[in-house]
Amino acid sequence: MNRPYALRQPARAADQAWVDTSAYALVYGVRRTRGTLENWRAQRWRVLGSWFAGSALAAGGLLAAVLLVAALSTGYTQPIPYEPPFADGTGASVVGLVAHNLLVLALHALACVAGFIAGSSLPLQAASKHGLTRWLHVHGGPLAIGFVVCATAFSLCTQAYLLGHALAGFAHFLRVSPALLLVAVLPHALPELIALFLPLAAWILASRRRQWDQLLAATLLTVSIALPLLFVSALIEVYVSPHVFAALTGVHFPLVRQWEGFTVTIGSR
Repeated sequence: MNRPYALRQPARAADQAWVDTSAYALVYGVRRTRGTLENWRAQRWRVLGSWFAGSALAAGGLLAAVLLVAALSTGYTQPIPYEPPFADGTGASVVGLVAHNLLVLALHALACVAGFIAGSSLPLQAASKHGLTRWLHVHGGPLAIGFVVCATAFSLCTQAYLLGHALAGFAHFLRVSPALLLVAVLPHALPELIALFLPLAAWILASRRRQWDQLLAATLLTVSIALPLLFVSALIEVYVSPHVFAALTGVHFPLVRQWEGFTVTIGSR
């Protein structure tokens, strides 16, 4: 009668060990996050400066790649949409832009959270694991980090191609150079990209120093900074960039162009 109870004892002990280790990892993560935020408070400008510098470098690299793709995309023409940043928008346009960028920001923030889990939380729990589960906890961190790196690189390359292709099509349709058109959208594009790349910049800096336990704090701070930046960049795109575009390119609506044998009119009289 007592044997079933005896057989269940090791399983209960293992379950208890798993709960204790997981609880410790959670408590450790919360403590490290609070400690990191307190330490950064004394050196906030150095920390923020490094994040913004890294983010600006990533944004500049992406814009350079976009311009290169546009220069190589010859013979492609695409009509511009009658909407920001080429034409004035409305409050609904601002909401739509912010909502789209929030999705991208969330993906970048998840990369930071994944780095924290893979580099800090999983190793703490590995001691209580056995067999394949232990191997996954020990080696899962580098594997997860490698996956995040590959996924991020693929995303940036895809964005560079799609944006560069669209930039070339719009420039050929407008009969202006891609470089001039890119300069016309910089007032909103640059702060927008910097805001979106802030979590990735923090991720890269922390990974180089093997400071995985700081990534949760970095996620909280970078997202809180990026949100107002994205809102401001959306306002600029809707209400300022159309006027910069018109001033630099000399393009005014209604715009009439020939496209693939058809006469296209953009903007109403």
